[in-house]
Amino acid sequence: MTRPAGEGALDDVLGQLGNLVDGPFRREMVAGLASRGDGRMALAELGTMMRTHRWPAAARRVDLAAAVRALDRRTRADGFHALHDWDGVAGRISSEPIAVELLTLAIERRGAGQAEPAVLAILFDYYVLYLLALAALRVWDGPDPDAAVDRIAHVLSLLQGPAGSGQQFVRIVETLWLVGTSHYEADEGAYVRLLDRTRGLRAARQAALALGHAAGMGCHLRFGFEATYARNIGAMRDDNAADYPWLSYALATSLAEYDRLAGDEAAASARLAVADAILNGLSPDPEAFVGDAAIQAPIDAAERRTIRELVAGHRTALAADFARLRPADDAYSPLSLFCNFCQNVVKGAVLDAVLWGEASPVSLDDLLSSRSSGEAGDVARLGVVRTLMGYARSNPHRIRGRLMPVIVYDPHAGRRAYGAVLRALG
Repeated sequence: MTRPAGEGALDDVLGQLGNLVDGPFRREMVAGLASRGDGRMALAELGTMMRTHRWPAAARRVDLAAAVRALDRRTRADGFHALHDWDGVAGRISSEPIAVELLTLAIERRGAGQAEPAVLAILFDYYVLYLLALAALRVWDGPDPDAAVDRIAHVLSLLQGPAGSGQQFVRIVETLWLVGTSHYEADEGAYVRLLDRTRGLRAARQAALALGHAAGMGCHLRFGFEATYARNIGAMRDDNAADYPWLSYALATSLAEYDRLAGDEAAASARLAVADAILNGLSPDPEAFVGDAAIQAPIDAAERRTIRELVAGHRTALAADFARLRPADDAYSPLSLFCNFCQNVVKGAVLDAVLWGEASPVSLDDLLSSRSSGEAGDVARLGVVRTLMGYARSNPHRIRGRLMPVIVYDPHAGRRAYGAVLRALG
């Protein structure tokens, strides 16, 4: 039996990406570019390979062009432009891929002088990250989406493993959907169609995906409330036909996981992590889910009832867990992070790593959680978000006619959002 064309392209991309990030290929490719000596020349050559998806370096030639085009074409037909950002000034999809746009900035700011292997390696890994995000949107092309996600997770672990640049982008494979879709798309229905597909994934995967999206949507919509909608909650509810259904799904699924863990003392730490995501997800608009506010977006009515019932049933436990997660000035809190799109947080962290020539251990998942892993402690995370806020202030976007930073870290606003959730709980 002949496989569907999309499934063959996905297999091809994942197989060849595995060749790129496993074994000596990546190291030899970076060494070959660095041997050019001139930084601008090495970066320009890397950019050519990113644009064409052809990697002639070292002994093995890797050609991803046809397979990537096939996946990108099918994804665009679904309404997503995973590899390309929206150019708000021009009012169209950017012509250059996101990874190449960042490389262009690197040429402008780090092109002079000697080629630096660390910079080349970080930029290459960022390119692979976006191909994995594209692949994550195509796992439904084959008969077993969960098995395809497992393959992507394996390549992701190799990408961020000891043979790579050391840059940490995401901790879990499910966050790739957040990276690949967190920008403006003209077809808002694409998000609802993707949500319908994710409901068929296995339960543990849906739980992991829901926790990340509850936190990511919380950061995104808090930014919208403060900046885009000038604290007009009605306007935000009426203008988010894509975000509210995803947030509803994320909250209902996260609360179901909280309910599953309730009463298990051995699972107290895991339950607190789930509470963390729930708190973040409720924070932009608690009355939309705890109360009965009118919402124009196509939210599943049964999901909304589930949220209210589970919040009511676990009100005391949730309040106790939330109290442990209150934002403070001297500790990192995801409630204090506001951003227009989560992929811009990743992009800013990668740009900072490139400018310093030093990989960062802080991933997007670390910034969306009160807890962290490895080296991504409070000091490291606070350093990252304050740096990102500095970049954002230096390069503001025009929103409602005013120039505003698109990444903000503000403990005072975080405490205000926290208070709104506590008041809604009653």
